[in-house]
Amino acid sequence: MTAAARRLLEGDVVEIAPAVIGWELTVAGVGGRIVEVEAYRDDDPASHSFGGPRGRNRVMFGPAGAVYVYRSYGIHWCLNLVCGPEGRGAALLVRALEPLIGVEEMRVRRGREELRLLCSGPGRLTQALAVTGADDGATVGSAGRFQMRPPTDPVDVRATRRVGITKAVDQPWRFLDASSPFVSRPRFP
Repeated sequence: MTAAARRLLEGDVVEIAPAVIGWELTVAGVGGRIVEVEAYRDDDPASHSFGGPRGRNRVMFGPAGAVYVYRSYGIHWCLNLVCGPEGRGAALLVRALEPLIGVEEMRVRRGREELRLLCSGPGRLTQALAVTGADDGATVGSAGRFQMRPPTDPVDVRATRRVGITKAVDQPWRFLDASSPFVSRPRFP
């Protein structure tokens, strides 16, 4: 992991979340610019880490830069980046990317042509990047499949409520690039 990515991911997940918007994320050379994330931590009843470490959520309590992958509703894989100090149980759910690198490969994986729909939503994103449960516990780093690079342009980041949860629904812990057509829907619930 680059020193910049390490510094970024070592802080508090809610503070990190808006700063991660605009960063480039690639998996085995395919990816794009992060345009939407949601923050989760162990004192949050909507988080997998609420209640402490156990079976599937143990990776969330690992070091910053670990990759936590789980299956949502038994259908889609979801990609999370572990944040904060080891033992904290915090991660960012990567909800959407602006596809930039390996777009044709993403189209093949998704079976879709429309650029906006390739990585808009956590399930679409993991399918486009070929992320599966086998990636759970991987790390973001210079020698691995997962890479991150800092943004080159400023981003207009907005905070909104998270989507698809039933607990802690009023927390404004969903962060997105307000000008991006690649964020998942609804844009501003």
